[in-house]
Amino acid sequence: MINQDLNTYYTNTAAELENAYNEPERQDDLEAIAERVADLLDGHTVLELACGTGYWTRRIAASADSVHAIDINETLLALAREETPDNATYAQGDAFDLPAAVGQYTAVFAAGWWSHVRREQAEKYLAHLRAQLGKDVLLVLVDNCYVEGSTTVTARTDLEGNTFQLRQVGSERFEVMENFPTDSYLRKKFAGAVREIRVRRNDHYWLLTGRLK
Repeated sequence: MINQDLNTYYTNTAAELENAYNEPERQDDLEAIAERVADLLDGHTVLELACGTGYWTRRIAASADSVHAIDINETLLALAREETPDNATYAQGDAFDLPAAVGQYTAVFAAGWWSHVRREQAEKYLAHLRAQLGKDVLLVLVDNCYVEGSTTVTARTDLEGNTFQLRQVGSERFEVMENFPTDSYLRKKFAGAVREIRVRRNDHYWLLTGRLK
């Protein structure tokens, strides 16, 4: 049987999640993206969505005024808390269902998360983000590009265009939704809720910035 539960997948792979950031072929691209993100979030009060083990939290905290990082998975948060920057806090929270009292922020950031947002739910989610955080909040997203020969191949595509990979974890097989949007797709989906949209790419990562309308 194939397991489709994303939370269980991340629980079972928590200890290996940051390994991808150590791959030699990614280092130049990763450094360029990390520098740009640090510049963008300099001095901001940041809400980080789906922070995982805190890899990006530790990096953006170096330039941000403060970072409040949330993730639904307590196993990942426990690892993140092992190295908590002085100006960062971690809390359990669902990036797909932010509470009305989520807090006041000047920027919202997420890395490796937008690929898990279903294509047919993207516009509704962005409207939710705008409703909970307010207008003019800076949005910064980082995610993976599809790299032939490096990225896990797509096992299937559903009717809405969402793509799924099969990943083996020990004796268990998981189906993980991992979307790889084009620039034009991102601009189209974000246009209703985000202004000043800019998309940048290198071989391994894409970066989207804008402001919530």
